[in-house]
Amino acid sequence: MTDKTLVQRYVQILSVVACYWFVSITLVFVNKALLSGSEKLEAPLFVTCYQCVVTVAACYAIRAAARRFPDRISFPSLELDMNIMKQVLPLSIVFVGMITFNNLCLKNVGISFYYIGRSLTTVFNVLMTYFILGQKTSLSAIGCCGLILGGFYLGVDQEDASGSFSLSGTIYGVLASLFVSLFSIYVKKLLPVVDGNIWALTFYNNVNACVLFLPLMVMFGEIPIVFNFQFLTSINFWFMMTIGGIFGFAIGYVTGLQIQVTSPLTHNISGTAKAAAQTVLATHWFMETKSSLWWLSNMVVLGGSLAYARVRQLEMKTNTPDRTVNKV
Repeated sequence: MTDKTLVQRYVQILSVVACYWFVSITLVFVNKALLSGSEKLEAPLFVTCYQCVVTVAACYAIRAAARRFPDRISFPSLELDMNIMKQVLPLSIVFVGMITFNNLCLKNVGISFYYIGRSLTTVFNVLMTYFILGQKTSLSAIGCCGLILGGFYLGVDQEDASGSFSLSGTIYGVLASLFVSLFSIYVKKLLPVVDGNIWALTFYNNVNACVLFLPLMVMFGEIPIVFNFQFLTSINFWFMMTIGGIFGFAIGYVTGLQIQVTSPLTHNISGTAKAAAQTVLATHWFMETKSSLWWLSNMVVLGGSLAYARVRQLEMKTNTPDRTVNKV
């Protein structure tokens, strides 16, 4: 039987989503420790670039393992093709913007507010889908986006009232949301360039990112900061950096995989729901006390995101002929 049963498909989707949640939440906590912990390095671009280098190294390591155990491990050839690199470059530019603004947001805000700061992904997904793909959105869906914007405003207001609001961190979060939406669209658009292979796309994307980060680090003066860092020879520092790199490699793969087995929309909704769980975990981990209105803002954003997902689901069901739907 070549086609997967409905149960097998849903098991696959749930497994991929659960894996995405675990990797993503762990990466957020590791990056927060690197950017704001006791051995923090004031060079977020270098931290992010190192994660891309680890990703490329991990690809080569898995490729070597695939050559040794071809019956157990399958991995594409990693011979650099300049034509593919050029075709993947737009995705890599978006990727660099996404992870850079993401880490800058995380550096300037607490993990608990990180959810609100990054909550506009669905709104930007609607805007980018219209401007890039030319697809219009219904008034019901736009109303859900308005609800998300209202929750975002309330969350910012309550964070300001508590005295922990960061304007720069919030701006970085909004920009990260924009690039996350663009990334979802470009992954779907460029997968055919590598014959739909997530590993190959991850490899080429991170090779490009390593090159793109070099002039950015020079431009923002991070090179002397890195060389003068007091914990540069610390084993613990490089252990955390490497762990962050490994999970950075994993998040690139599971993000692409989640988009591949679902859709850009479902990926964004999954990310929003994951961030809500992450918020609850962060408030308990750091023993933070938040007001009722602060929690209400989180619920409004989550409710708006879920309502949007439901509206889009009903619209797709209405517009889909009586046949098996390929994406969730």
